[in-house]
Amino acid sequence: MSGMGREDRIRLRDSLLAEARARPLIMGILNVTPDSFSDGGKFDEAGAALAHAEAMVAAGADILDVGGESTRPGAAPVSEADELARTVSVVEALAGPGRVPVSIDTYKSGVAKAATAAGAVIVNDVSAMSDPTIVGVAADAGAAYVLTYNRGVKDGALDASADMLAFFEAAIVRCEGEGLKRAHIILDPGVGFAKTYAQNFEVLAATSDLVSLGLPVLIGVSRKSFIGKRLGIEVAAERDAASVAVGLDSLRRGAHMLRVHDVAAHRQAIELWETIDNAAH
Repeated sequence: MSGMGREDRIRLRDSLLAEARARPLIMGILNVTPDSFSDGGKFDEAGAALAHAEAMVAAGADILDVGGESTRPGAAPVSEADELARTVSVVEALAGPGRVPVSIDTYKSGVAKAATAAGAVIVNDVSAMSDPTIVGVAADAGAAYVLTYNRGVKDGALDASADMLAFFEAAIVRCEGEGLKRAHIILDPGVGFAKTYAQNFEVLAATSDLVSLGLPVLIGVSRKSFIGKRLGIEVAAERDAASVAVGLDSLRRGAHMLRVHDVAAHRQAIELWETIDNAAH
């Protein structure tokens, strides 16, 4: 396997994290899966995946997030071998010096190791370290790590915003114990993961509290079911306008990155938002 060397990945990681503090970044979703909730089966063939990636970059994506296993409720588990077959060649084709940084969306350390060797500079783990060795893999590779607030099981009695902050305080210490520097952690409130309908809104409302922890904050709400439930929109692909609205609110609260399906709509909205904001100063 070819791919970027560790020093190249470290430089790209550091420049990316610095840029996230300077302006909002868009992470484009590239699902190379047959069964993701919104676009499953559209980009699971390599040529289609690479063409879609190029289109997202042209539309303004700052990061490409490659995923080989659907995390929608009820999705069938995918073996590590199948996930490797789906993702690593795509990561390798997209990654490289001077190109848009690539993230690997996985909770398996074996996939994270192969994808970072192929050039991924972010490990996006929605499972909150269900594989306890994944953080060390990210650290060894010189990659950033997305730490997600995901308790695994819904608990409607929780004060989600307070529990989220307590979770992150403990989980950050755990990451540091695995060799990952605090500065290389990205926080994700995990909207849609092991949360009730109301808790999804509660953690979004607490975005500014996450930002106060001093680390980059990633928000991923694009086309998710809580939006559909609130607005009565059953078709996931018809939730883009609402996704933009939630994303802009998160940026207003201080978030640094948005993980999205419709890159063009989010880029246009951010540019207008920034133009208006700049005109007020």
